[in-house]
Amino acid sequence: MAVDESLAFKPVRIALLTVSDTRTLAEDTSGDILAQRIEAAGHELVIREISHDDVNEIDAHLHRWIEDESIDCVICTGGTGLTGRDVTPEALDRVKSKDVPGFGELFRWLSYETIGTSTIQSRACAVVARGTYIFALPGSNGAVKDGWDKILIHQLDSRYRPCNFVELMPRLRER
Repeated sequence: MAVDESLAFKPVRIALLTVSDTRTLAEDTSGDILAQRIEAAGHELVIREISHDDVNEIDAHLHRWIEDESIDCVICTGGTGLTGRDVTPEALDRVKSKDVPGFGELFRWLSYETIGTSTIQSRACAVVARGTYIFALPGSNGAVKDGWDKILIHQLDSRYRPCNFVELMPRLRER
């Protein structure tokens, strides 16, 4: 499992959504971490916004970005817990074509190394929605670091072997 340096890197165009009732862009440290890592990896951060913990508001962002041909992938941070206001997975359920169950399973497995059994409280997940990948990570700084550094940096690198999400992008809308 490694990057094949003989292959060309293909940048992914990413939208970043922080889900929070309390944060602004100026206070969004987990969003800052993701934005820095996205750009450092050579990808394009197309847009970055904040949404309240409201399923309709999150759904509106997702629908707009799924229809935008300049966006390949959406990363959400926040709203994946167990409280009544945590509704990001429910918003993904509204737009999805397919679940990517291994993403949440792997995230919790990797997160266990950092936070132990507390990882069971995470509903991190991923879906494909009409040809667009959507990933939902918890809102903590540690969680976004785990999600990016241990999963997404690899799966969003077109050179990663034995396989990656990028190589599937042209085929996601197949019937």
